Amino acid sequence: MLAEASGAPWKPSTTGKDIKRHRGEKHQPQASSQSSCLSGLELKSELVWEDWDLGREFTKTLVLKNIHSKLQKLHVRPPVSKFFTTLIRQIIVLSPGTSFSMPVCFRPLQMCEYEDSIEFQSKDGSFQVCLRAIIPCHALEVPDSVLLPLCAVQNSSNTNFLLKNVSKLQTCFQWNNTALFQMSPEQGLLKPGQECHITVVFRPQEALVYQQQANCRFGAEGDKAKSCCSVLLQGIAKYPCLQLRNPDTKDDKEQCGAELHFGSVAIGQSLQKHFDIFNPSPVTASVSLSRLSSGVHLLESEFICDVSRGKVAPGGSLRAVVSYTPAVVDSVSVEYLPVKCRGALNETLLKLTGNCIGPEVSLSSAVLDFGCVEEGGAVVQTVELVNSAPVEAFYQWDLDCTGNSVFSVQPASGTLCPHSHTTLKAVYRPTQPIAHHRRVTCIILHRDPVFLDLIGTCHSELQQPVILKPEHLVLYKLHWYRRQDPPDTLTAMQQENKVHLDQQGVPCPGEESHPGPGKRPPMEEYDQSCLGCMDPLSRSSLSSPHVSVVPRELLFNHKISSSLLTSSTSSLPVSITNHTRGKLGLVWTAAQDSPFTASPPSCDLAPLKSTSFRVTYDPKQLNTLHGAQLECFAYSKDNRHTEGQLLCPPWCVTVRVIGHSFQPGKEHFIPCCSFQPPQVVFPALSVLSYRTVLLQNSGELPLTFCLDHSSDPALADSVSVVPSCGLIQPGKHQILTLRTTPTEDSPKQGFGLHLRLNAAKHTKELTVVSVVEKLCVSLEGDNGLYFQPTAVGSRTRRSHHIRNLSRLPLRFQWSIPEPDQELICVEPDAGELHPNESSVQIWSFSPLGEQTYTLKPTLTFWPIQTPGCNKSHLTLNVVGLGSKGFIEAETAVLDVGEILVGSCRAIQVPLVNSSPCSVSYCLSVQQILLAEGLTYDPGTEPKALQLDCERGTIVSHSTMLLRSTVGPHRRAQYLWTISYQMLNASGFVSSPPHAVFEVRAKGVFPTLQVVDVCSGGSVGRLSKAHLWELFSLDSLNEHMLANPSPAELTYRTPTMHSPSSFPSVFTKDMLDFNFGATPMSSEPSIFVLMFHNPGSIPVDWAFLFPADQQIELEYWAETGEFSSTELYQMKVQDNHLFSISPRSGTLLPGQQRAVHFTHSHDFAGRDRLPVMLKLTYGRETLLNFQGLTVERDRPCLHVASKQHVFTSVTVGDRTPPKQVCEVHNCGAVPLRYEVDTAVLSQLKVDNFNHPLLVCLNPEGEVLPGRTAMLEWIFSPLEPKMYHMDIPIHVQDGDSTLVRFEGCGFDSPTLGSTNPFNCSGTKAFEPRVKRVSFPGQVVFLSEDSFSLGNIPVCSRSSRILLLTNVSHTDSVHYKWLKESYQQVVQIHPEQGGLCPGESALCVLTFTSTDYPTCYQLDVVCQVIVEASLARYRDALQHWEEEKERQQDEFTITDTNLTESQGVLIDKEPVAAPVNKGPPFGKYKTLPPICPSGGCETVGAICTKILRAERRAQRETAKPLTRLEPPQPALLHLGVTAHSHGLLEYLSHRPDQFNEHYRCFQPVKPQRPEATSFPAGLPSTTQGPERDITVHVLTSLLRGVLDDPAFTRYLITLLSKPIPHRLQETSSSHCSSSPSSLRPPDRPTVSHLTPKPHILMSGTAEQKEQHNAVDGEGTAGRSRNEPRTQTTPHTGHVPADMCEDVLLITLQNLMMEAVRGELVLTAHRYLATCFYQNQEDVH
Repeated sequence: MLAEASGAPWKPSTTGKDIKRHRGEKHQPQASSQSSCLSGLELKSELVWEDWDLGREFTKTLVLKNIHSKLQKLHVRPPVSKFFTTLIRQIIVLSPGTSFSMPVCFRPLQMCEYEDSIEFQSKDGSFQVCLRAIIPCHALEVPDSVLLPLCAVQNSSNTNFLLKNVSKLQTCFQWNNTALFQMSPEQGLLKPGQECHITVVFRPQEALVYQQQANCRFGAEGDKAKSCCSVLLQGIAKYPCLQLRNPDTKDDKEQCGAELHFGSVAIGQSLQKHFDIFNPSPVTASVSLSRLSSGVHLLESEFICDVSRGKVAPGGSLRAVVSYTPAVVDSVSVEYLPVKCRGALNETLLKLTGNCIGPEVSLSSAVLDFGCVEEGGAVVQTVELVNSAPVEAFYQWDLDCTGNSVFSVQPASGTLCPHSHTTLKAVYRPTQPIAHHRRVTCIILHRDPVFLDLIGTCHSELQQPVILKPEHLVLYKLHWYRRQDPPDTLTAMQQENKVHLDQQGVPCPGEESHPGPGKRPPMEEYDQSCLGCMDPLSRSSLSSPHVSVVPRELLFNHKISSSLLTSSTSSLPVSITNHTRGKLGLVWTAAQDSPFTASPPSCDLAPLKSTSFRVTYDPKQLNTLHGAQLECFAYSKDNRHTEGQLLCPPWCVTVRVIGHSFQPGKEHFIPCCSFQPPQVVFPALSVLSYRTVLLQNSGELPLTFCLDHSSDPALADSVSVVPSCGLIQPGKHQILTLRTTPTEDSPKQGFGLHLRLNAAKHTKELTVVSVVEKLCVSLEGDNGLYFQPTAVGSRTRRSHHIRNLSRLPLRFQWSIPEPDQELICVEPDAGELHPNESSVQIWSFSPLGEQTYTLKPTLTFWPIQTPGCNKSHLTLNVVGLGSKGFIEAETAVLDVGEILVGSCRAIQVPLVNSSPCSVSYCLSVQQILLAEGLTYDPGTEPKALQLDCERGTIVSHSTMLLRSTVGPHRRAQYLWTISYQMLNASGFVSSPPHAVFEVRAKGVFPTLQVVDVCSGGSVGRLSKAHLWELFSLDSLNEHMLANPSPAELTYRTPTMHSPSSFPSVFTKDMLDFNFGATPMSSEPSIFVLMFHNPGSIPVDWAFLFPADQQIELEYWAETGEFSSTELYQMKVQDNHLFSISPRSGTLLPGQQRAVHFTHSHDFAGRDRLPVMLKLTYGRETLLNFQGLTVERDRPCLHVASKQHVFTSVTVGDRTPPKQVCEVHNCGAVPLRYEVDTAVLSQLKVDNFNHPLLVCLNPEGEVLPGRTAMLEWIFSPLEPKMYHMDIPIHVQDGDSTLVRFEGCGFDSPTLGSTNPFNCSGTKAFEPRVKRVSFPGQVVFLSEDSFSLGNIPVCSRSSRILLLTNVSHTDSVHYKWLKESYQQVVQIHPEQGGLCPGESALCVLTFTSTDYPTCYQLDVVCQVIVEASLARYRDALQHWEEEKERQQDEFTITDTNLTESQGVLIDKEPVAAPVNKGPPFGKYKTLPPICPSGGCETVGAICTKILRAERRAQRETAKPLTRLEPPQPALLHLGVTAHSHGLLEYLSHRPDQFNEHYRCFQPVKPQRPEATSFPAGLPSTTQGPERDITVHVLTSLLRGVLDDPAFTRYLITLLSKPIPHRLQETSSSHCSSSPSSLRPPDRPTVSHLTPKPHILMSGTAEQKEQHNAVDGEGTAGRSRNEPRTQTTPHTGHVPADMCEDVLLITLQNLMMEAVRGELVLTAHRYLATCFYQNQEDVH
């Protein structure tokens, strides 16, 4: 049993169909447990002993059951051997349904196989029961095959199946494993009946369908010759495939195929985004995600993915979450995450990008002016600190706000939420009457600091210094620039308005102005101010400080080795130096309750001198920590504020002091703090760089810190930390600023900066990485770029990757040598590359010649932080080849065929580029129209071929499908020439046009034509020529094959478009469909037209009645008023006077479809109905249906057309041809017509007594439904067209006016029109393959014969086939003699056809001795023999019933009810009813009449049963004589034009001898009876003639097969003629057509009466030959016996030779029809009698 594809464990089948058992080498068949039925007994067919051993006896029981219904008596023959014994009697008797048990004992003597049998003998025969003992052997049960689940390539799938030991022995097994399929367990031991689950592991390496036999050897343990079984393992491997999808993106086109962008993320924050790994493959995919190995030294990845590996089920997805935690502000992080799938053909690379943003902090005011304050007072002002970034900001003021400064800001440190602001309170508490100014720094974590200028003036009663204002700062700044910078710099600064007004309107320095030549970055300014620069207003880094202090930090009671002054004493010295040339006053700010004091508190300092102060640490509290920032203001003693003089603001220096008051042995506070971030990474660039770190005191006790340089003094000294010491209150923080210049010899992993905490052994390490790395950029392809061969003048593009392998963002620029810039270019040629980012460069190569180019562009790159410095260069080797390209088409000429005008067809042309380079092309189309008489303007004619892509590129050695659309606009032959031109690199053409291929197509319209017509019903006897003319089918075909006008295409498909009952007509083509005239209440006139699609496109056609084109208006829009025409059309349509079936349809190319047109004759009068014939996307023709219904008692003469055209006649012809015109009696009564001879006489008078037009039968009578031929002779007098209106009068009817037209022409000369090409002999329909009409049983191979131009007195023969197309019915056919004249004879005249059988008929046409234009309609009637047999049976039953009714009558004694049944032939005649007084009890019997019209009267009893009454009523019904079945009529048209001998010989001398001529002409006008001359034997007539012909046929056939006779005929021409013409009778050719009949047809003199049933149902003799009278009146014939005279000569008559040859040809034709004629077969006689093969041929 096959394992399930889902991987479920395999289970054995309960039916056992897929399980097979394998036994060892000593294999024996299994014991059969099924019972069999033998001779009416049910018993087992064999007994088998399996589990046995030696020395014991084993018994089995054989049960016999009698399932027969009789007593069974059995004779038993016991086993022959001594090993099987049974204790039973010789005879066993079993009653029905009883059973008998027979024990059989088995006693083995050795270990071998035993076999015996028990035989039972009954009266029905004997049978045996086999007894066998087999040796136990090893047997395993395994499935035939195991199907493993679908597996991905390079993965594994598994399933298991059951291995069962079905033997009685312990069986050891071992599987032979392969690399593809592995079994587990591979080997084992199974006890009897034990089962084991075997696991199959499938490990494919390629995507294939695998089938492999797994062999298992089993047997006894230690047995070397083990048996083997096998299992067919089947597995299918497929390539896995993975797709990356971003759930946040709804558009499929923007799905995460390459990048996952995190956007802007705040520093220190994390953002998570996820993507889905979708598995569209049908196998489980194993996925793994890992960082792309690039060689970039990244300390730590900022992207973390929570999925490293996993499995994705088919159609499932795996969601992976990526976290982005940026660490450096204003940096862009780029990383690539390869998504690998084991076994997949490709690898997806996911790009992770994100940028880090920091806080954006600003002050609402850059200067706070506290104004003038009295000594001891305080002033408070506010300023707003604004954070405009979505990032939390940490800030801290570099100011002691505990009383050690005259200025304080609260809060001094804290955090700002994203997009928020806080109001700070600044307090000014002066202690000395001087002016105060201090530039305070607000340190921002991860951002540059901001500065706030604080100014104020203190007055006392004794001292009132000049009040310091903000404009003084501006003036001082301008004065300083004047001293430090060139004059032009100051002028430019003034012009740039670097001074602005603050909120109070006071001019102040512009902080947001762009750095000038001397402006320092904020971080550098802060760092220099901390290092001792006494002029915070100075923006020049080269300026010397005005006042400096040494040292900057003091540590009390800290025992560390550093350059800072530390002591365990309570005071430390501080030195202040005056660098100015003026006298300065120094004042220390004293704070109350501060443990730190400076002495002296104030003093004066001479220019360029120094002085010392003592800072004393006197803690008021023991075992605690202290810290402060002491400030000292220095002001100029010589500064006097006079008008025009500069007021110099004071300077401020600070000293940081920390100390502790822990007693010896007292444990210091345990610090609890942290760094954020714990690692500081400086840019890998050798420039001065700054970083900030937050030291957070997360404990509940204060914390002091100081920098410890003892671990690595050299590395520690390379990094400056500001501040290097300080005090942090509980829950507060300190922002440290680190400054360094990275070096190359610095450790790449970084080094540690240690901070001593709380003046104890507690330290905190901060990792600092400040190493310089060289810039590294990798170029794809080992710095090489190779272009494929490129066409000269064109362009080839190729992508190339560059990657930044350094930790610095780079800016790059490509430089191409000027001579090479015309050959190659790159986009983009410049840009930025973030660390680890890869950029795609698009290179373009445009060769100028056919050669190999080697170019070397240079890539220059440098760090973004140092524009124009530290530039590096890389060279890329570019190699390209210029070659010549060309394209060609696989097919030079593509013939699309015919396409419907107005429609489109898509075509594909393969364009092949066999050149070694890609070709960029531009295609153009040149159009030519080919059609007869077509004129068009090529410039304005729209292009009928549209290219889907006129421009493109074909790669080398490849093929591209050029798709185009062909849509012709007119009916013509289109020829398009497609040319191409090469495009250069700019997209302009660079070569002349080259023709590639041609496309040919023909625009066509849907066409339809009528190829055949037939009729039925009331018009069933009309000829096809007549029908063709009634429906104007020639004009209809001409219209349908013509081009439609634009107006006809207004509505391309049949639709309702007219709101009125008179639809708009968009065509000028209007034709009459004349349904003829028929008596009222007659059968409907049925016309069947066979429509044919001669084109190559399908045609949708529809006949639209007026109602089909009228839009159905709403009820409110209808007026309810109808005109007389509308009412008449409604009458015609409602009564279905005209009907068409089907009304619409589709004809495929070459297909034919029959359409029935029916005209019902319910109302007298002329019926008319306009019907539109519409071809979809084609022509439309308005058909005027016309039909006449006449009263039954009114004669009506109908002419197919009111205009009859004669065949053109030569002027002066002595024997103008006789022509005919057909008239039809469409009424129900005979009519007599008369041509108005007065008009003919007037024509004769008008033409100089020349008989211009003569009617040979101007009078006549036409029977109902019959046709008469009016014979005319047209003899023109001059070469012109004659128009003659001749009335034809009808007795007691309406006259008909017919216009006769005829053309006369001069005697033909060389180059003139051939008079023989007359229209009268042309076929009336197109020649296509004909098909049978629906319901047609017999099919004519030809429905018309055109004999063309023939001489008079000539004879022509044609062969046609009658085929019975029915598969079930036999038919009988008969050619009607009255339908053709004596010039036509058909053999055989009648016969029968079995289903599918064909009969060959020979038509012989003999022209008369006068030139005539023949238009004959030969009719063959066909009747199905089955319907004829049914008619005969019904007729016999009718005659019997008629005879019974004549002889039987019923007499009753009750009230007599007159109910009489009369047998009549046509109409039932009602019996007279006696209305006299009631009868008495008895009444006389009615008279008994012997005639068939007697009445049978019976009296019905009052107590008669109801069934008897019904039977009597049915018996009393009048019986109508049965009508015979209506035969089907087949019409055969025969046309010919006979000419005089001299005329024919003069015009066609080469064809004169091709016609057989009769020397005794046929005279149809007055045929004369002839008789045999006396004394001449009549051996050529009757049976003697038949015998002679057959004998001669056999002789001639044998003679013709003789090669010697054939060679003799070649020399026969040189021998004299055995007889001469004058020796034979001049009349050996019979004047009667009967001489042309084959010998098996009897002549007049040998007719034998032979009764048969005619179509009218009466028996009569076989009719004799009828001849049409000289006047040509139809319906009247004379029976005149005819004889013929045969010359008596000594030679074979010529007509007999002709008959022999004719029969031979007929036999050959019949063999060909039946498929028995093999022209290549060898003759049997030739191979028997002649050895020379050449004689045979």
